Amino acid sequence: MSVVGIDLGFLNCYIAVARSGGIETIANEYSDRCTPACISLGSRTRAIGNAAKSQIVTNVRNTIHGFKKLHGRSFDDPIVQTERIRLPYELQKMPNGSAGVKVRYLEEERPFAIEQVTGMLLAKLKETSENALRKPVADCVISIPSFFTDAERRSVMAAAQVAGLNCLRLMNETTAVALAYGIYKQDLPPLDDKPRNVVFIDMGHSAYQVSVCAFNKGKLKVLATTFDPYLGGRNFDEALVDYFCDEFKTKYKINVKENSRALLRLYQECEKLKKLMSANASDLPLNIECFMNDLDVSSKMNRTQFEQLCASLLARVEPPLKAVMEQANLQREDISSIEIVGGATRIPAVKEQITRFFLKDISTTLNADEAVARGCALQCAILSPAFKVREFSITDLVPYSITLRWKTSFEDGTGECEVFSKNHPAPFSKVITFHKKEPFELEAFYTNLHEVPYPDPRIGSFTIQNVFPQSDGDNSKVKVKVRINIHGIFSVASASVIEKQNLEGDHSDAPMETETSFKNENKDDVDKMHVDQEEGGHQKCHAEHTPEEEIDHTGAKTKSIPSDRQDRINQTIKKGKVKSIDLPIQSSLYRQLAQDLLNSYIENEGKMIMQDKLEKERNDAKNAVEEYVYDFRDRLGSVYEKFITPEEMNKLSAILEDTENWLYEEGEDQPKQVYVDKLQELKKYGQPIQMKYMEHEERPKALNDLGKKIQLVMKVIEAYRNKDERYDHLDPAEMEKVEKYISDAMNWLNSKMNAQNKLSLTQDPVVKVSEIVAKSKELDNFCNPIIYKPKPKVEVAEDQEKANNEHNGPMDGQSGTETKPDTKDSSQHTKSGEMEVD
Repeated sequence: MSVVGIDLGFLNCYIAVARSGGIETIANEYSDRCTPACISLGSRTRAIGNAAKSQIVTNVRNTIHGFKKLHGRSFDDPIVQTERIRLPYELQKMPNGSAGVKVRYLEEERPFAIEQVTGMLLAKLKETSENALRKPVADCVISIPSFFTDAERRSVMAAAQVAGLNCLRLMNETTAVALAYGIYKQDLPPLDDKPRNVVFIDMGHSAYQVSVCAFNKGKLKVLATTFDPYLGGRNFDEALVDYFCDEFKTKYKINVKENSRALLRLYQECEKLKKLMSANASDLPLNIECFMNDLDVSSKMNRTQFEQLCASLLARVEPPLKAVMEQANLQREDISSIEIVGGATRIPAVKEQITRFFLKDISTTLNADEAVARGCALQCAILSPAFKVREFSITDLVPYSITLRWKTSFEDGTGECEVFSKNHPAPFSKVITFHKKEPFELEAFYTNLHEVPYPDPRIGSFTIQNVFPQSDGDNSKVKVKVRINIHGIFSVASASVIEKQNLEGDHSDAPMETETSFKNENKDDVDKMHVDQEEGGHQKCHAEHTPEEEIDHTGAKTKSIPSDRQDRINQTIKKGKVKSIDLPIQSSLYRQLAQDLLNSYIENEGKMIMQDKLEKERNDAKNAVEEYVYDFRDRLGSVYEKFITPEEMNKLSAILEDTENWLYEEGEDQPKQVYVDKLQELKKYGQPIQMKYMEHEERPKALNDLGKKIQLVMKVIEAYRNKDERYDHLDPAEMEKVEKYISDAMNWLNSKMNAQNKLSLTQDPVVKVSEIVAKSKELDNFCNPIIYKPKPKVEVAEDQEKANNEHNGPMDGQSGTETKPDTKDSSQHTKSGEMEVD
């Protein structure tokens, strides 16, 4: 069973796996641990990762990158429209209203949904991890930004399905970093002590996230998280690009922003310059050859200028730090360390802002690039039954408050209840009690839209069906369980109606329970559900085992019910005083991908993988022909030269040259079988020459081996004739056969060697190496059983042993009269025993 953690970044992706008792970040086929989040589509095939990145400038319109922010959003979303201006490829409105990309693939214009694009990338990462682990990969944990909404999270889950991955958990990036930090720490305070508070700051290419976590031994709790989804390394790149565009406009009279290829090249150079400035404070040059209109451009920049240029961006570093401390109710002195990850945290000015706020040195103990992937792999190992991991409980949180709304019979027409507040622990389940006579609809939405980086507050609507009045016409008590699951996605998990069999002590006179009556009834009403005391943090299981809490639709919470009282409640339900009936729920989630559409995406991904495979096989067949031509031509002029006549040499050289010309003309784009046939045709000419060369190289060794074996057997025959006692037990008739066989073998060897020596190197050999090897094996099989036959054992030894045992008398512990052993007999027995040893 595979354990894989995937850091699905905006710019780059990393894969970590659990193997050899630890977590390891694996490299792709380019021996690079970082795989660019980039897909390039061509007329025949797709390039994904490193291969696609090299085509960003050459295949501008069909190379997709920077698509992470488009997940779960409609085409008309303001964020999508902002990104659209930045992207060199075309965005398109999909039939379901979501954002998609329009590219040219297999010689036709084709739209792809963002789930398909991310699915392609995840399929590539899956293939990389399978190559590294040498086994199929299905289960994984994928990282996402902590500020992703439900629609964005569901979109990433769909992309994982398109790639054929079973995502065990969508993990917030800062939580993954916290897990990678905490699980190896041996000096964390015990559970009953004050926790150690650590701030994790992650500034990547496109977003900035801050979280503060409390650590105890074997336990991690995220206290608060804040973010700026629009601040990252690319904003610093853009500041440089804008500066140089203005400079080049004045200096060289060129408008860079009109030329997408030139703009992309400038972005790449500015990113390199930014990295150099992080390590060097002096003036650094920027030089680009043949930049635009055959112009070479040059400029320079230093760190001080860069910081002045980015002053407005640097001012945005502090507000999330201040907000996270306020939300967690912590002071600076409560923080034990500040851990930074993400590429943009390497910018000295960003570090300076963080240090100035916390008045503390920053810690860089974690790998800034790989920490997220390692945390995801650890979470996957915790969730996997195949790995034994140190007990570690993880409690995440809900980034935005969530409210439920429903229609009521009162004048205002609607009721509302905030089911999950901001920074509420997650995963978590709550049970809400409603009093209804008919089916009703619950609408879930984000309470404070200004906090959510998403234009629509809707999460989804959930219709509770088959609700009926009680037998006496009163409202039925409907218990609805709402949940934030392990992926951080909200859902109405289940609903049940409590049908009363015995109406004693019925408190359901009023259509709604008020907070006061709720508290009064809490002592006696057996129908109230308990707060599940089970810890939800340690995710060895799925969200079914998350903590629960009961609230009524006014927002009042029930108290925890002791386990002995809960047993009594369960017994009461069993006795039939009340009966719980599960109700069907019809869900309509906002921006949810339809199942038939998802299935078509999965099918299309399979077809594209097959197309890539066929194209790879075709290219491999073509390359094999090209490789054979070059390799054979090279050998003809060196090692094969002695084994071919001048006429054959000229003929073969002409054939090779014709094949080479064919490859670059009409053979440029042929089916796989044409290349396979062409290679076979070339091998018909090449193999006889290759065979002569191989025979010439290997023949001396084979002949030498056979000669040595013949000499060895002849020595044994000579020793046998000289009455050597080692061979005096051998059968004379059999030894005669050996002598005859060796004589024949000698004659065969000499005749073949003489015949071969008369031939030139260009002629076919008289005897092949395989024949000499076969003769050698035949000699071994015939002679060895005879000449190495072991000496038979002498029976006298057994008689002497028996006599000796009788003379020595009984062993220790046995009855009988002790007798003194005969020294002479003993010594004779030992001596004869030694002589018997072969």
